[in-house]
Order: sequence, then C-alpha cells, then structure tokens
Amino acid sequence: MIKFLDLHKVNDRFREKLEMSFSKSLDASNYILGSNVTRFETEFAQYCGTKYCIGTANGLDALTLILKGYIKIGKLKKGDKVIVPANTFIATILSVIHADLEPVLVEPNPETYNLSVEHTEQAITKDVKAIIMVHLYGQLADIDGLKRLSKKYNLLLIEDAAQAHGAKNDTDKERAGNLSDAAAFSFYPSKNLGALGDGGAITTNDKALFEAVSLLRNYGSKEKYNNEVVGFNSRLDDIQAAFLSIKLKSLDADNLRRIAIAKQYLKGIKNPKLKLTLYDGSENHVFYAFVIEVDNRKKFTEYLNLNNIGWLIHYPIPPHKQNALHRFSQLNLPITEQIHKRIISLPISPVMSDIEVQTVIKVLNTY
Repeated sequence: MIKFLDLHKVNDRFREKLEMSFSKSLDASNYILGSNVTRFETEFAQYCGTKYCIGTANGLDALTLILKGYIKIGKLKKGDKVIVPANTFIATILSVIHADLEPVLVEPNPETYNLSVEHTEQAITKDVKAIIMVHLYGQLADIDGLKRLSKKYNLLLIEDAAQAHGAKNDTDKERAGNLSDAAAFSFYPSKNLGALGDGGAITTNDKALFEAVSLLRNYGSKEKYNNEVVGFNSRLDDIQAAFLSIKLKSLDADNLRRIAIAKQYLKGIKNPKLKLTLYDGSENHVFYAFVIEVDNRKKFTEYLNLNNIGWLIHYPIPPHKQNALHRFSQLNLPITEQIHKRIISLPISPVMSDIEVQTVIKVLNTY
C-alpha cells in the first residue's frame, strides 16, 4: 500500500532530535511563550524575509488575528468586505466572519486553482477593503496581478500561506510570507512544515500590526493580569515551536523533493483521462498537494483503492455549499463547483521513494 501521507515516516527522520528537544523542554518547564517560541519566531521571520513573526495556536487564528489586528489599528472596520477565493478551505472564509467582516467569494483561475485577477477586479466595490490570496496546494497566487489591484484600489493584501511554506516568487525570489502586507501560516501536521499538533504563525513587516497581534493573541495583555484590550488565547505551544525549529532546517530540501516527485508525475503520467496540474518548473509551487482532475471521480478512486494507492480530496464540498455557510448557497460559482467535483490529490511527500512514485505513475497510466 502506498499511503497518501506517511506522517510517521516523515517525522521519524527527526526522532532523536525531537526526543532531545522534548526532554530539554520538560526540564525547563517553561511551556507558554517560552524561549522556544521566541527562537522559532526569529528563525521563521528570517526564513520568510520579514521583520516580524508571531506564533499562534493554529492557522485559522493567524488569519483571524491579522484581520482583528487591522481593525485595532484602524485599517479595517467591522462590516468591511474582504475578497477570498471561492474554492479555498473553509478556514479562510471563517477568519473573515470571525473578525466581523464580510467575505466576498470570487472564482479561481481554473488552470492554477488560485484567485483569478480578472474576477477579483470585477468583484471590487467601494466596500471591499482587503484581498486574501490563498496559495492553494502550495502554488503561489498571481502575486504581481494581485499586488497591482491592491495598489490601484488601495486595498490590504493578505496571504493565506498555510500550504506554501518556502514557495518563492519568480519575480524577486521573495518567499511566501513576505509577498503582501501580512501572511498567515498553519503548521498542521500534514503541512510542508508541520508540527506534531496544531500551530500557526503570522509574518509581516508592519510594526503596528505586529504590536496589535502580539497583544491580541495573549488575552490582550503585555503584562500578566494587566489586560489592555479584549483579546484571545492563541499562542503557539513552546514544545511545538521547538519541534518546528528542528524541522525548519530541512524544509527547503523537503520542498525540493516534493518538486522532484511532481516533475516525475508530470513527465510520466500520459493518460488523457486525467488533467494534470499547471506548473512552470519553478519554486513558486512547493506541492503541498499534487492535484489532478478526472471526470468520474468515484470510479477513479475505486480503481486507486483496488491498486493500493492512497488518495485524498482537497476538498469534496465547496465552501458555499457547506451548511455552515448556507447564506452563500445561492451564489453562482460554476468554476468552483466544477473543480470540487473533479479534483483528487495523489501521494506526494519528501519520504516517498522513486519506486513508489513510478508505481503510482504506472497505475494511473493503466486507468
């Protein structure tokens, strides 16, 4: 059986260092906002190329706190509209709702699955004050196009970089996290940089936003029991920060392995029944997921099961068709709905062997 993702194998590479780190943390007994968090925040800011990084409890909180932070410093106000991709994971949209803002769902480019610049511009009104671009599946959104729009209409530009740790923009070689006004990351275990539990982070070069979010994530408090604003409890665990510092050192190599596997797939899969992902060969895609499209997904997944090939669907139900977002259910989003009916993700991870990759290719070519 070729697993979709073998997390044990992914993390077992770091077992000795992880165990040593846990032992040190246990001895230090500084579990909340300790030195491990400070160190990782510094390391991750340097990695992304930003001045600031704030660790949070998860990726959803990271996005929500960015928006709440902008409200606190006066760059957004409650009720403002925020453009989001219609085909994103629901967390992107939830963050806008949690921040008392109004999501505007916009269709993606059907070739890249990322936010369409054309559709985004058509959706901009006087009430739209920000754009959240999602680097879906690990591929950077159209940075140049969306930056142009944000400047033209004086909008905040925010990255949901939860799936794109380490991805580089072709234009200036800047990494995800430093391509906008602020960015949110998730360190959910399956991510390219994954913790051994939940975790998230915000990166930015905006000092005012950094100070606002630093306050908001910790009960609105700089000093214990002295609460300046109505805040949240959303702090990256110290032990997870220690683990992330260890794994960060291997992120670039792991991403290059993912890219190498993707190139094997793109070169080797020759089945006209399958539509492959669009990729230009650069490091603007770090392949959190390798997504293909197929007409009869049920038949195809049954075939994969029979041939012991793992798979996953990112995501089977579009957000506007979820019960939680029923207020958007009448939206006309044909591109999004078509994508969600056809997509399926193949196994891809830094611990896959070439033999496993070639086995997947062979199985797909005989479908």
